Amino acid sequence: MLTLTERLPQAAPADATLTLPFEVRQKSRFRATLDDGREVGVMLSRGEILRDGQCLQAGDGTVVRVHAAAEAVSTVRGDDGLALARACYHLGNRHVPLQIGAGFARYLHDHVLDDMLRGLGLEVVSEQAPFEPEPGAYGGGHGHTHSHDHSHQHDPAGHAHEH
Repeated sequence: MLTLTERLPQAAPADATLTLPFEVRQKSRFRATLDDGREVGVMLSRGEILRDGQCLQAGDGTVVRVHAAAEAVSTVRGDDGLALARACYHLGNRHVPLQIGAGFARYLHDHVLDDMLRGLGLEVVSEQAPFEPEPGAYGGGHGHTHSHDHSHQHDPAGHAHEH
């Protein structure tokens, strides 16, 4: 059985693909079946979610590209940014993994959450789609960094203040 043990830092030509739902992509150790039918073991360091398009490598050099499986999700769409922000606020307040895109928010299907959002006047559609939630402010996996370096100089008299 092929064992995938390394996350590649960037996309690479793949020898095979592995399509997984979000629930499995959160795990660091599991068995699965490649899209071509071969069995595979995944043994990765803990702490990162597998993302759609991410490549993994086995000790023999085999590269496998991960795909997010289509799964039961609820999608809120709209042109009203305030209404979508309100939906994201209420879902985030419940610690719901949430995918946010231009004009939509998506979460794993939950009829109770659907009803809550409909009660706020939003339209919710149940569908099958890949689910790629936000990694979270502290979750890493963004692929970019953001610096918060600011220069603070204070006049002893308290008058000058530069940011």
